Amino acid sequence: MSEVLAPCAGRVLPITECVDEVFGGQLVGPGLVIDPPDGGQTVVAPIAGTVMKIHPHAFVVVGEGAGVLVHLGINTVRLEGAGFEVHATRGSIVAAGDPMINGDPSALPSEAAGQAISRQVPVVVLDVPADSLDLSDLPGDVAPGDPLFALP
Repeated sequence: MSEVLAPCAGRVLPITECVDEVFGGQLVGPGLVIDPPDGGQTVVAPIAGTVMKIHPHAFVVVGEGAGVLVHLGINTVRLEGAGFEVHATRGSIVAAGDPMINGDPSALPSEAAGQAISRQVPVVVLDVPADSLDLSDLPGDVAPGDPLFALP
C-alpha cells in the first residue's frame, strides 16, 4: 500500500468542503482539498509514476494501481496558464516529491471569464468509488511531500 503525499503546502480539508460541487460530490473520485497559503510554491508529484496529463493548472500521475489528479485551484483553466510554470512533461516518469508546477495562489485573480476563481487544490484518486479512502485522520497543515493518506 502506497501513500499519497501533499503536492503543496496548506491546510487540509475534507473533499466535501471543496467549493466545486463536482469535486465536493466526489464525482471525479474521493480525496481531499488543500487550502494553500499566500506566496509562491512548487507543487510536487503526490505519487511515483507516469505523468499521464499535465496542464498549467492540473496534472495526473498514474502509479502502481492508482492515478492521482491534482487540480491547482478551481476554474483556473480559464487563466490559460497565466501564473503557472510547468516543470514536467506528459509521459515522463516521476518520483513522489518531484517538482511538477510552480505557482502563487495569492496571485490568482478572484474572477476570470465571469466565474469565481478559488485557490483550493483538490487531490483526488481516480477510478475508485466515492468514500473508498480512509480519510478519518486528516492532517491539519501540511508541507509539500508530507503524507496525506494511503491508497486503497
